[in-house]
Amino acid sequence: LTDTDRKHNPVAILEAFVTLVTTDSYCMGATVVARSLRRHGTTRRIVVMVTPDISEHSRFALENVFDEVIAVDVMDSKDRLHLSLLGRPELGITFTKIHCWTLTQYSKCVFLDADTLVLSNVDELFERDELSAAPDPGWPDCFNSGVFVFRPSLLTHTRLLDHGLQHGSFDGNTRLHAWKKKKNKL
Repeated sequence: LTDTDRKHNPVAILEAFVTLVTTDSYCMGATVVARSLRRHGTTRRIVVMVTPDISEHSRFALENVFDEVIAVDVMDSKDRLHLSLLGRPELGITFTKIHCWTLTQYSKCVFLDADTLVLSNVDELFERDELSAAPDPGWPDCFNSGVFVFRPSLLTHTRLLDHGLQHGSFDGNTRLHAWKKKKNKL
């Protein structure tokens, strides 16, 4: 966004699309996410969180596409048993998404997995409440964490971490789902 765009649309500074890359191979997908958002005229910032395994070359490439590149540590559920039953050992690091709630420079965000392709303007997702997400068809008591709406908050981040430590999860989604149920009961 240009300075003129930001003056005429202050929401553009307060809200952001966020994605995460944990390997260099996901950088290309993340680039497609950012370019597809821009192609369809988003007025929001576009942010990528990167883990330490991302090469300097890949980070540089991401800096040319994203408004902000933010380094985060990998968080892994380490529940090898459940992940092996799913045949998806890579899902343990899905818990890294909980870093989203530390992005308190934004009032609201929409998370998009790095393998998401945006086919039209989806800025209306910012009108949804936290925590909005689609149900996961394979796990009816969970939601799909590939696309979700959230409000960054350090308190929420701490509560999610505490909930995960107390109740465990094999993929991070279960922790978010259980936390949402608990939050809605309050």
